[in-house]
Amino acid sequence: MTASILENIHQPSDIASLTPDALNVLAHEIRERLVQVTSVTGGHLASSLGAIEIILALHKLFDFSTDRLLFDVGHQSYAHKLITGRNNRFDTLRTFGGICGFPRRDESIYDAYDAGHASDSLSIAAGMALARDLKGTAEQIVAIIGDASLSGGMAFEALNHIGHECLDVNIVLNDNEMSISRNVGALSLYLGKIRTSKPYTHTRDTLESGLSRVGKLGRVLVGAGELAKSSVKKLLVPGMFFEDMGIKYIGPIDGHNIAALLDALAAARSVSGPVIIHAVTRKGSGYAPAERMPDVFHGVGAFNGETGELVRRDNSDLLPTYTQVFANALCEEARINSKLVAITAAMTDGTGLKEFSSEFPQRFFDVGIAEEHAVGFAAGMALGGLLPVCAIYSTFLQRAYDQMLIDVAQQKQHVVFAIDRAGLVGEDGQTHNGAFDLAYLSSIPGMRILAPASADDLRDSLHTALALNGGPVAVRYPRGTVIKAPTERCPKILPFGKARLVRIGNWTIDSKDTEVPQIKPDVAILAIGRFVSLARQVSDLLADEHFCTLVYNMIWAKPLDVDAIKHACSADLVVTLEDGSVSGGFGSSVAGIVSKGFAPLDKKATKTKTPPLMQLGLPDSFTVHGKVEALFEHLGLTPEVIAADVKTMLGK
Repeated sequence: MTASILENIHQPSDIASLTPDALNVLAHEIRERLVQVTSVTGGHLASSLGAIEIILALHKLFDFSTDRLLFDVGHQSYAHKLITGRNNRFDTLRTFGGICGFPRRDESIYDAYDAGHASDSLSIAAGMALARDLKGTAEQIVAIIGDASLSGGMAFEALNHIGHECLDVNIVLNDNEMSISRNVGALSLYLGKIRTSKPYTHTRDTLESGLSRVGKLGRVLVGAGELAKSSVKKLLVPGMFFEDMGIKYIGPIDGHNIAALLDALAAARSVSGPVIIHAVTRKGSGYAPAERMPDVFHGVGAFNGETGELVRRDNSDLLPTYTQVFANALCEEARINSKLVAITAAMTDGTGLKEFSSEFPQRFFDVGIAEEHAVGFAAGMALGGLLPVCAIYSTFLQRAYDQMLIDVAQQKQHVVFAIDRAGLVGEDGQTHNGAFDLAYLSSIPGMRILAPASADDLRDSLHTALALNGGPVAVRYPRGTVIKAPTERCPKILPFGKARLVRIGNWTIDSKDTEVPQIKPDVAILAIGRFVSLARQVSDLLADEHFCTLVYNMIWAKPLDVDAIKHACSADLVVTLEDGSVSGGFGSSVAGIVSKGFAPLDKKATKTKTPPLMQLGLPDSFTVHGKVEALFEHLGLTPEVIAADVKTMLGK
């Protein structure tokens, strides 16, 4: 049996002596290893399969223990992890305490930057290059950026600065024609033309030969030297967009041809100033299921490695996800409201808008990786008399804070923000957790925030958000399946700013109850979103030990239900539960109201009752990767731990 090359690669220098043919064998072994591991752990398989040859060529020519390799987003970094000493731990990919799915500086000296969001690698590269030049050191700076990430505004700003400063930076454009959804926009079309164009030298030589044969005028044009060549280049040369910004262009080349990559990278390294190497790749390359379905295998769960068939983990797969509930509800609303339009930022599939885009193609807009533009665009549509729904993941909407504040809220424009992946998302880790939306949204004047706890809540919340005028409304919901399928009924308008009492003592309250028992509670739990279910479980445990618990499904994170909070303050302890950061989030808002005090419930009392307040949620730090359940256990956000903490606080 032939020995595996990969098993003998313990650090990047181990591939320095490998021939291009040996590197091709290594690429094949890496593909097998990626499929083997991600079929169990899930992960960003398609993009990593497409970047293997690029990564091997880079590590053969550069020494990234001193040079710097920057990944944009980091989806494509798995091969890099395998050859930088992490192959023996790669089976722990994306698990709690295991290898992160993105580059992490605390994981390896070869990870120069904690990647996770798109379009920022070139800015980091520019900063590193200027720091190097000011210090007088000689390390090479290399950034890998995808064609979709290149369309982001931040990448354009960085290109402009890199060209202006003439920074010595090597940029590898990994052009696979996709982000998560199909790429959109003028830059995508431009790169498409480059991919299909003939090499410049052939075009130029053919044109010059033809001009020479057509007489005096043709010979004059050819004899004009650089002026004529410049004109020809501006019209015909692939990459003149970059050349005109002061960035030398090499390509397009086959991104799976290691010999060609080595030649191109060597040429780029030999010249001073910025260079972009345009490598055309196939997302999912070398694994047929991922090549056929690159969108599915962009971020995939467990699957059968031989067939590519996705694995159903349990019966929860039979329930819809929050994303699917939102998607169905939005289509229902659009059928009765012709002014409703949907906007997303390169996440058509991820936000559940594929069905909407098929049914209402004229009312659907994917603006590419451009969250700031998406929100500004939505503001313009609202000003034009439409009702825009902007569907963006919580972690990515952070990038458009200024546009939400100035373009939407300040001008009181009715834009609905459908915020998917709120709270912990799990295996993708700290760059993708939606931990901060409650904090940054609550700070925006005029913002209304709904945090549904169930499928029915989500449908009602969207229906309510669409009916509210006079400013922006956000509806936040988590990743994953709902606890119970939505009921067959029309959505309802929720009472504005009003919470729902769901438990007191041993009584479970539902919408049909007209009388609520007047019982003095030991503890009151104010919960939002998916943590309403957690609050019910805590209440059950406390009830077993004869504690009387009050539980509110707050639904509205802004405005808060002051009457519900006042009622909660009749307990000996108030607990807030949120799947967001406790710093500046829902609990902080409740604390602000409690600190102001209320009129005494007992008219004979002389002081306002202000019981102790326990704020529970995500810590004021970045939560690592792992399954959501494992992370909640790690953070102490389980029914057992919370119930024990409550009893300790009550002194019982």
